[in-house]
Amino acid sequence: MRRVTKAVIPAAGLGTRFLPATKAMPKEMLPVVDKPAIQYVVEEAVAAGLTDVLVVTGRNKNALENHFDRVAELEATLARKGDTVKLEKVNESTGLADMHYVRQGDPLGLGHAVSRARMHVGDEPFAVLLGDDLIDARDELLTKMLAEQVERDASIVALLEVDPDSIHLYGAAAVEATGDPDVVRVTGLVEKPAKEDAPSNYAVIGRYVLKPEVFGVLARTAPGKGGEIQLTDALMTMAEDVEGTGGVYGVVFRGRRYDTGDKLDYIKAVIQLAADRDDLGTDLKTWLTEYVRGLDAH
Repeated sequence: MRRVTKAVIPAAGLGTRFLPATKAMPKEMLPVVDKPAIQYVVEEAVAAGLTDVLVVTGRNKNALENHFDRVAELEATLARKGDTVKLEKVNESTGLADMHYVRQGDPLGLGHAVSRARMHVGDEPFAVLLGDDLIDARDELLTKMLAEQVERDASIVALLEVDPDSIHLYGAAAVEATGDPDVVRVTGLVEKPAKEDAPSNYAVIGRYVLKPEVFGVLARTAPGKGGEIQLTDALMTMAEDVEGTGGVYGVVFRGRRYDTGDKLDYIKAVIQLAADRDDLGTDLKTWLTEYVRGLDAH
C-alpha cells in the first residue's frame, strides 16, 4: 500500500467575507499574529511528513507563490544589518516544502478544486487541507488520519462534535462506531443541513486523506448546492460504495482548532494563538483582563 506523500491546499476562493481586505490580497495571506494563515497549514502538512505540497490557486493569488519563494533583496538587507532573527523568519517559509501551484480557473466549488490536483497527485492517496481551519500544532490530527488511511485502505475525514444549532454551517456525517472511540465509519454525509435534518452533530472540518478513486467520483458528480461541485457529495458516493472505493471513515478531533472562516472567529483565532506565545502571551493576557474589566465598569 502506498504511503501518502502529497498534500493539496485549495486556495482559489475570493474571500468575500473579508472584503475590502481581500480586494487585492488573498484571504489565505491574512496574518494570524505574524504569519499568514496558509503558512500554518503548510507547516502542519510538513510536520506530518508531507513535503510535496500543491496549492490550487486562482486569479490575483500571486502573493501566495511569492510568500514561499525567496526574496533576495530583503534577505540581503537583513543579512547586511546582521538581523539574523528576522532573516531566519523570512527563510522559514522558503524552505518549508516542495511547493507547486495550479490554477482552478472557474470557481466551481471545493470538489472541482480538488479535481484540479489529479495530474499532480496521480494514482496515490493524498491529503487535503483547507486554510480556514487551523489545527494547533500541539494536537494530533493529520498524523492520526494518515495512519488510519493506511490501516483501513479508505478515505478519511476529520470530524468535530459541534453544537446542534451550528451544524448548518458544516457538512454533517452519519456514523457507525468502530473498535476505536476516536474513529467512526461514515455511512452518509449531508452538506450544511438544517438542524432537524442533520444525521448527527459530527461536523466535517477541513482535513481529508483521500484515495485517488475520488477523482473518478468527482468527474461524475453533478453540481450541488450553489451550483458547485461539492466534495461532500463525492464523499457520500464513496461512503456508499465501500467495495469500489474503500469507503469513508472519520477521525474525531478533540483538540484545539482555530476557525478563520469569518471575521469574528478570525479575531478569536489571532487572540488565542497570541495568548499562548511566550513572547506575547503574558502582556496580552494582562491587557485583555484590564480591557474587559474596563468594559464591565461601563
